[in-house]
Amino acid sequence: MLLADVVATSAAVGATRSRRAKIDALAALLTRCSPDEIDAVVGFLTGEPRQGRVGVGWASLAPLREAAGHAAEATLTVVDLDRAIDTIQATTGSGSAAARQAMLRDLLARATAEEADFIVRLLLGELRQGALAGVMTDAIARAADVPVDAVRRASMLGGDLGETARRALIGGEAELAAVQLQVLRPILPMLAASAVDVVDALKLTGPASVEWKLDGARIQVHRRGGDVRVFTRNLNEVTDRLPEVVEVVRDFPAESFVLDGETIGVDDEARPHAFQETMSRFGRDDATTHTMVMSGFFFDVLHVDGADVLGQSLRERAAILEDLVGDYRVPSIHTDDAAVAQAFLDGALATGHEGVMVKALDAPYDAGRRGGAWRKVKPVRTLDLVVLAAEWGHGRRRGWLSNLHLGARGSQPGEFVMVGKTFKGLTDELLTWQTARLQEIALRDDGHVVYVRPELVVEIALDGAQVSPRYAGGVALRFARVRGYRLDKDPADADTIDAVRALLTPGGP
Repeated sequence: MLLADVVATSAAVGATRSRRAKIDALAALLTRCSPDEIDAVVGFLTGEPRQGRVGVGWASLAPLREAAGHAAEATLTVVDLDRAIDTIQATTGSGSAAARQAMLRDLLARATAEEADFIVRLLLGELRQGALAGVMTDAIARAADVPVDAVRRASMLGGDLGETARRALIGGEAELAAVQLQVLRPILPMLAASAVDVVDALKLTGPASVEWKLDGARIQVHRRGGDVRVFTRNLNEVTDRLPEVVEVVRDFPAESFVLDGETIGVDDEARPHAFQETMSRFGRDDATTHTMVMSGFFFDVLHVDGADVLGQSLRERAAILEDLVGDYRVPSIHTDDAAVAQAFLDGALATGHEGVMVKALDAPYDAGRRGGAWRKVKPVRTLDLVVLAAEWGHGRRRGWLSNLHLGARGSQPGEFVMVGKTFKGLTDELLTWQTARLQEIALRDDGHVVYVRPELVVEIALDGAQVSPRYAGGVALRFARVRGYRLDKDPADADTIDAVRALLTPGGP
């Protein structure tokens, strides 16, 4: 298949707001793919090459982006681009920057102008034409003529949408049904919706497990024999960052298991460190350079000793978890009494945690879905937003990227709507890290503002929102301050513009 066909489909998807039209266009292209093209095409159209991050930044591509001499006729194939990305990613060590530059120059010279623009945006993470995972999942089901739930299940358990598409298009529903949870391969976690308070939550869930909501980072821990691996909620491996957790789970009384939980820094009295401190420690590749000890606490089990237990009720899974992790279980109670749940919430807050989770006891573990079976109750108002840009600081912050431009998810996939700025809550350590990281994902720098790819999620505490004509969404944050970066979350996990608007208070500039 020619790359030009993928580029044309990408343009068609980006030009329509109709979900059905997007699915039709994607499905039509998928039916034309050969088996060795499927993974690559799915990755290209979702803006996520199958190789993951390629390690090519704006500095490498900017001099080439407007270069003349593109091909007059489309000859590049999907396989050509896929192999070129493999080669570029594998080129490391002394002289690699120059070698990568030469490869990119050659690749773009072989591409038409439209193809070159597509390749640059793909490598920079700017390809947000509306073919994100949800739409692509529907398109795969349409192209393969299989139930969408079968595609979704296989994708969640397998953790690879391209591989799921290959299974669906080649083997059909039977091949999708063969996908099972595999220990040491992460799956997308079950997610929670919000509730106003415990009364509201219990009305929605019925009899529930009410659990402390720890102010840490979500982790998924796999063990098979002596091999332990730890993953974030967005499936990145962080085993080397959490040696303390690895050491603890090696002593659990089972040969193999998969656990869902949180990691958090606690002091000698078991009180949590500040969220910013925990996330700073969690973000370090070298755990030996920080004195904070990270602990792991678990609230669910998905597999134990060869048996998947996702389909069992939470009541049943909780009993298995208790026997497996003992004191490392997140504190919880089972109740349908709002007064009992409120007292438990008060205790969690007094201990320094951020609230509770209220989870229906009869519900299975719905991997990758944000359903109504889990509800979070947090008295402190926070939002997870995406960093769109940052301003160079002044005074004692000169040389640091300081004032953050914050965006909420818009109505279209890959769209982010600016809702405010803040420089509050940033420690010197966080400013240093932030400045380096934002320059790595920079799109352009006008000398005052550095605009970046929308990749980093930051948790913002705020007092509410107000109507404001200053931003495109018509709303602005009130007294926003940074709590910390959510390195365990992707932009698709950020809060929506509708969630921000729901906080509106009268007035505003």
